[in-house]
Amino acid sequence: MLRSSQPLTGPNRKRCREDELLLQMVLDKGEQGFIIDTRSAQAAKQARMTGGGTEPKSSYPQWRQLHQPLERGRSLQESFIKLVEACNNTLTNMDRWLSRLESCRWLSHVKAALSTACLAAQCMDREEASVLVHGVEGTDTTLLVTALAQVILDPSCRTLTGFQGLLEREWIQAGHPFHLRCARSASSHARLKQEAPLFLLFLDCVWQLSHQFPFSLEFSERLLLTLFDNAYASAYGIFLCNNEKERCLCKVKESTHSLWAWLNQPGEKRKYLNPLYSPNAVVIWPSVEPQSIQLWQGLFFRWIRSSQHLDEAWGEIQRLAE
Repeated sequence: MLRSSQPLTGPNRKRCREDELLLQMVLDKGEQGFIIDTRSAQAAKQARMTGGGTEPKSSYPQWRQLHQPLERGRSLQESFIKLVEACNNTLTNMDRWLSRLESCRWLSHVKAALSTACLAAQCMDREEASVLVHGVEGTDTTLLVTALAQVILDPSCRTLTGFQGLLEREWIQAGHPFHLRCARSASSHARLKQEAPLFLLFLDCVWQLSHQFPFSLEFSERLLLTLFDNAYASAYGIFLCNNEKERCLCKVKESTHSLWAWLNQPGEKRKYLNPLYSPNAVVIWPSVEPQSIQLWQGLFFRWIRSSQHLDEAWGEIQRLAE
């Protein structure tokens, strides 16, 4: 699996021989690869007017293009805000609340992300083909798809240590702009142009996997909640800045503590383990049917519904599993 930003073909359909050679070297003679573009075909075409674009078929004959449009900007942020507002409204009746839940379209975004990740995973697992994933900059929906595909395909990414490595590799080192995307919470009245809960969408999709495969992930929901909290407000440096260059210039590693070091302390680590975990070496294929995609109540209802009884139940399961 490869990931990149969009090719800069521009309106004149410029070619990049080095890029063509690089992708040609990935495939043996007679093999076919797949390019999954997380934009619609129309959006990719329009991007040429501002210098971007997509791979011309004539220059990449061994690669088949698939367009899987995923929202990444203001519409995704607005969906998140509407969902939080709906979940915080405890006075409305059930029919009206369900209508608001549907209109915010958050679960549609979850379904689209999982569907695209499954497509990438199927190309690799069933077609035994190489896959290149890209969107615009390659630091938003691109990372969402590649990270989810690895959780689906690779059992090591479903362990606590492997999942931390996945986040470090696919989100932090790959340059997801956390400072811009997570500048304010959904409860803030400020509306910044570059905000978008892409990382939250990833965590929600991982929660969907844990919900559908409760024995296959070594870590629990508590880890996902902790990661969400730290992405928006953290005492650690892991989600600061927008990329590795900024973190180096700000000397983040020298000036802050590591979230991973804290999580991996023996006393802390135990809190984030799934007591039901049983190593599963096979691919996990999630269902994306409407009845299978659930609202992540542990996150979106956490401020209005006590989790005491659930925490006590998990504690008892943990005790019995030891």
